[in-house]
Amino acid sequence: MRAQNPTLLIVAASESDANMLYATAFFAPDPFIFFQHRGRKYLVMSDLEIDRAKLQADVDAVLSLSHYAGKLKKDGKAAPTTADILELVLREKSIRRVVVPSNFPTLLADELRKRRMALEVRRDPFFPLREKKRADEVKKIRDSLAAAEAGLDAGIAALKESRIGRDGYLYLNGQRVTSEKLKSVVNTAIMARGWVPSHTIIASGDQCCDPHNEGSGPVKAHSSIIFDIFPRSQKTGYFGDLSRTVVRGRASERLKAAYATVQAGQQIAYRNIKNGVSGRDIHQKILDLFAERGFPTGKIDGRMQGFFHGTGHGLGLDIHEPPRISPAEATLRTGHVVTVEPGLYYLGMGGVRLEDVVVVTPSGNRNLTRAPQFLEI
Repeated sequence: MRAQNPTLLIVAASESDANMLYATAFFAPDPFIFFQHRGRKYLVMSDLEIDRAKLQADVDAVLSLSHYAGKLKKDGKAAPTTADILELVLREKSIRRVVVPSNFPTLLADELRKRRMALEVRRDPFFPLREKKRADEVKKIRDSLAAAEAGLDAGIAALKESRIGRDGYLYLNGQRVTSEKLKSVVNTAIMARGWVPSHTIIASGDQCCDPHNEGSGPVKAHSSIIFDIFPRSQKTGYFGDLSRTVVRGRASERLKAAYATVQAGQQIAYRNIKNGVSGRDIHQKILDLFAERGFPTGKIDGRMQGFFHGTGHGLGLDIHEPPRISPAEATLRTGHVVTVEPGLYYLGMGGVRLEDVVVVTPSGNRNLTRAPQFLEI
């Protein structure tokens, strides 16, 4: 029989492991030990981090790694390992069975099992409550969206200042505008606010048809330009996520129609997202609308075109979290924070993606994104 309140164990670096950051609210670049036992949360920290952890970590007790290492050395362990220290710490608490996340270090798990420690691996979500965001978490996501919006504003301002050259390319201060230059402008604005941009996407033309193409090279006028910006707060670890599509100059009639269709797809999501609704059903309704309006999805000339990614994903301490609004079955619940990002992509036309972030409520949803939508600049 499983214990109703099992002991949880994580060994990871909180800067790169969202479960550890969620458990401790403490940023550290190197792996450390966390366990939760009988409702109390514990850290085992090195001398380098112990004082900071005592001040900043959201736990009940911070234990000294060097204290336990010293005990083991007195008992003849010349160079105690993490497994040695964990065995001693857990034995002191009379713990012989723990629940670990699916990404728990394999070699460490093997060592603990050799010492007759029972490990149960829990599939994600390790902390089920992570899916439902508290009010303070929603605010942290909104703050990260504000950083993304600041970056977008800087990029749009640079495009507005650019001129259209006779060769059809954009120029700023006498030089061709490139995706790299625009990303530098966007990322600088984000970093100035204390957020970290990573792999910001500013793609144009047919590059847009690969939704995760970060973009490179000169940017042409009268062509679609997709901004996809997802900064992370250095203070809280929460992400924002924002996409807009613009054209410097005049958009083609087909691109204008695609843009209006993607906006209509977002409206379907806004009308349908609420507690208890199937994300798969919402996604299918958007696909159906796109097909009805003459924008089918499928292989054209050997590659996928149309709308071939999910409508949305959860957002929080990871850039992609459950639940999904996609062909996979998922039920939306009050407190979920999800993106709404339908898109259309066709070679020769370019691409359109519009992405906002909403929080699910009992009767609907609330849009956390404030950036306006417009196509032509």
